Amino acid sequence: MLLLNVAGGIAVLGSYAYGFATHPQAGGALWGGVPASLQPIYTVSMLAAAVGYFPFTGFLLLQVDPEAARIAGRLGFGWFNVFYALILIPSALWMPLTFIVVEQWSATLWLAIRIVLGLVALGSLALLAGLISLEPRPAGVFHKLAIAGAVAFCVQTALLDALVWPAYFPRPVIGNR
Repeated sequence: MLLLNVAGGIAVLGSYAYGFATHPQAGGALWGGVPASLQPIYTVSMLAAAVGYFPFTGFLLLQVDPEAARIAGRLGFGWFNVFYALILIPSALWMPLTFIVVEQWSATLWLAIRIVLGLVALGSLALLAGLISLEPRPAGVFHKLAIAGAVAFCVQTALLDALVWPAYFPRPVIGNR
């Protein structure tokens, strides 16, 4: 899990760094049509999601015994790796795909972006469900912080990124492209 998070984190942050380095003027285009009134909500949510990532990841790495842990009494700890892969791999693809679709609209690329965002949302929600249903039942504040961090992460990924952002992203009228 640690290796997955390190490699995945580097891929995600690297895709952002590369995207902004190669498209320095395009930052505003990434907002799509998200109204200026909603952008501060996004900013706060992005920060909360980024901060929230650390308690749930730290909890899973440091407090959970992988041999004894079960998700909903059935699934083994290894499923958390699947959930992280569903979050990190598509997250590394979002920025490059979005820069491409901003430069040259494509229905196929738009569908790929929606799938990428849907996979991240699915992974985030699954991770939250896994934390909530973890057995043996964890006690203590670290588990509560992990759940709170996962909730903040889900608000960003499953609500704002997967549902709100695409609804505001400008699309050409059918027949124009």
